[in-house]
Amino acid sequence: MNTLQDRIRGSLIGGAIGDALGYPVEFIFSYEKIQARYGERGITRFDREYAVGQDGKAAVSDDTQMTLFTANGLLNAKRMGLPGTVGIRDAYIEWYLTQTGYKSSRYNDCWIASLPALIENRAPGTTCMSALEAVFQGQIPKNDSMGCGGVMRIAPIPLYAIAPITADGDQCRISIKDADLLAGDAARITHKHPLGFIPAALMSHIIYRLACDPKPTQETMKRYIQEGAEAMNELYGVFPKEVKYMVELTDLVVRLTNNDKSDVENIGVLGEGWTGDEALTIALYCALKHFDNFEEAMIAAVNHAGDSDSTGAVTGNILGAAIGYEAIPQFFKEDVEMHDLILHMADDLYRGKITKLENR
Repeated sequence: MNTLQDRIRGSLIGGAIGDALGYPVEFIFSYEKIQARYGERGITRFDREYAVGQDGKAAVSDDTQMTLFTANGLLNAKRMGLPGTVGIRDAYIEWYLTQTGYKSSRYNDCWIASLPALIENRAPGTTCMSALEAVFQGQIPKNDSMGCGGVMRIAPIPLYAIAPITADGDQCRISIKDADLLAGDAARITHKHPLGFIPAALMSHIIYRLACDPKPTQETMKRYIQEGAEAMNELYGVFPKEVKYMVELTDLVVRLTNNDKSDVENIGVLGEGWTGDEALTIALYCALKHFDNFEEAMIAAVNHAGDSDSTGAVTGNILGAAIGYEAIPQFFKEDVEMHDLILHMADDLYRGKITKLENR
């Protein structure tokens, strides 16, 4: 397996791990209450008694469900000759249909839509559901949501983009600029506030750079964060106030990693992760602070009073893209729900086409 394929696997599995670790504490709105349940350091291992998946492993939430539908939608778009945004939008509608029980002969192109773990209700976000209901009914969603439901699902876009289009690997499938725009557009399908979709574009930029770097370091990640923030000025200059705010937040992230305060204290400065900007910056802090320790990054990402599964998922997507699948601790990989399916989808993203999964 080459490095690029390993990084794509690492990002998708890393996201699922962070999601599954944070899912049991997503609605515990106090770090002290998390400590009361799990001990002084909070939750550090999967809680399969609280959240068990279809395969008996640690359950993932709607974050991983929608991430996999993003991947399936991208691959459908390529197969059918559609724009990426159209394929992703239609895939999200299929996910919406799995959550409601509705049936549609028009939206039936995602093979994963028949899998039990992707049909089960895993606390879907209200903005995603209401926006997709509007799209399904042929309407334009009307909201000003800056929730994290846009950013937590877009990792497959840069991962698909970085794969080579030729055997010699000289050219990526999609440029970094186009990947950033596609990620922003994918989030914008449901989340209409600039801080609901600009963080998705920034996340895409950072994952793209990390996954393509043969030997990323903490210092190079800092540069990629700065570069990505500057790129948002070019892509979203029509939203100067929101772009300026994101640039300031990324600067704050870097500063926080250099102080001697606890992760809980620093994350408290960044917010709780319920919005796109907060979820991304918490994830960037955790991935950067614990760049060389995936386990510690995951623990930091989920032990706070906010949206723990989403901050865990985004952290895992980012750091997994930097270190790759093989470097992720085995105990996390072997106990996360849909492990084999997620790897298969990662490999399909690398190949750029949907392939058969035995016994699916």
